[in-house]
Formats: sequence, C-alpha cells, structure tokens
Amino acid sequence: MFRLILRTWHYSLALLSNLFDERADPRVQIEQAIEEAKRQHTLLAEQAAAVIGNQRELQLKIARGNADTLRMDRSIAQSLRLADASRSKGDREAAGRYERTAQLLATQLAAAQSSLADLCELHDRAAAGANAARRAIEQNAFTLQRQMAERSKLLTELEAARMQERMAEALSRIGALAPAGSVPTLPQIQEKIDRRIGRGAGRLEIARDGVESQLVEIERSVIDARGEQLLDEIRRREGLAPMKEV
Repeated sequence: MFRLILRTWHYSLALLSNLFDERADPRVQIEQAIEEAKRQHTLLAEQAAAVIGNQRELQLKIARGNADTLRMDRSIAQSLRLADASRSKGDREAAGRYERTAQLLATQLAAAQSSLADLCELHDRAAAGANAARRAIEQNAFTLQRQMAERSKLLTELEAARMQERMAEALSRIGALAPAGSVPTLPQIQEKIDRRIGRGAGRLEIARDGVESQLVEIERSVIDARGEQLLDEIRRREGLAPMKEV
C-alpha cells in the first residue's frame, strides 16, 4: 500500500511538472536559468575567495614566523658571544646567565621552526587548493559566458517562433473572415453583371428585329423626307440657292 501511494505521489509530481513546463513562459524560464547560473557562480567565487584568503593568511604567518626565527637566531648568537666574553674576563656568573638565555632562546627557536614547518605544509596544501579554486572560477566563468550566449540565441529563436505563431494566427483569422456562403464574392458579382449585359443586348437585338421597331423606322424615314421637302421650299421662297450635295 505504501509503495502504491509513493508511486502515485511521484506520478502526480511528474504530471504537475510537465503541465508547468508546458504552460510556463520560455522567456521567464531562460531568465531564471541564467539567474541561477549567476548565483552559483557568485557562491563559487565566494568559496574560492575564502580558499585563496586562507593561503594569503598562511603566507603572512610564515613571513612573521621567518622574521621571528631570524630574530631569535640572532639573539642566541649574541647571547653566546656575551657568554664567551664573560668567561674570558673570568666572570663565570654572567657567562652562566648568558648561556641559560641562549638555551632558552634555542628552545623557543626549535618550537618556532617546528610551527613554521607546519605552516609551510599547510601553505602548500592551501596553494594547491587556491590554484584549483582559480581554475574552477575560470571554468565556471567560461561556462557562464557560454550560457549567456546561449541565452541570446534562445531568445532569438523564441522570438522567431512567436513571430511564426502570430503569422499562423493571422492567416487563420483571414480564413475565418472569408465571405460567408450567403454573401456573393466579387467574381460572382462580375458574373451577374456580365449576365445582365448579355441579356440586355439580346433584348435590344430582339426589339430591333420586331415589327414595331420596323414601323418606327418607316415613320422616321417619312418624317425625314418631309423635312427635306420643307427645307427646299423655304430656300426657293427666300431666293436661296439649293444646297449642293457633298
């Protein structure tokens, strides 16, 4: 039963994750990925700075340790010279004091040298870690640069995809806005006009060939002849020369 519940839980998470990926804005996801890469680079840089800082701190301690051991070595040598000078003067008490001081300083020098050796060993390890941290920073910076370039490429491809989607949507709207079946298209209107022109021409031709049309032409010719006769009579009455035919 528990295994069934666990499998159901994992299946639900996968389903919700897929739904989120499908509906999420790719531009937002790209920016989130870049911000996460920048955050990881910042954390890596801080860790590398801590490693390199540790190496620098050890370098300072080693420098101070070298200075201290050199100072103690000189003090021991001076104490031994003073002890030898006191013995040559017969002052055994002073010579003993200088000898004990030199012995004490020699013990401190041995401890300082041992500590300095440990610091040098730690420094070698820290130097190796610092070099590895520098290489990691350089590699991660290069990776981040590639991701930034990939970001620009992805944004360009995303914009191209959105442009294609808008073009497809516009074309689908053009198809949706096409004239409905009840509304005639321009070719259909042109066909109707041509049909009316043809019918009108046919009716005119039929009318011209009819009896009524012939009677009208006869009456028109009679009127035209009478008009010419009246025109000649008026010219003779007025003493005008008859009109010459061209």
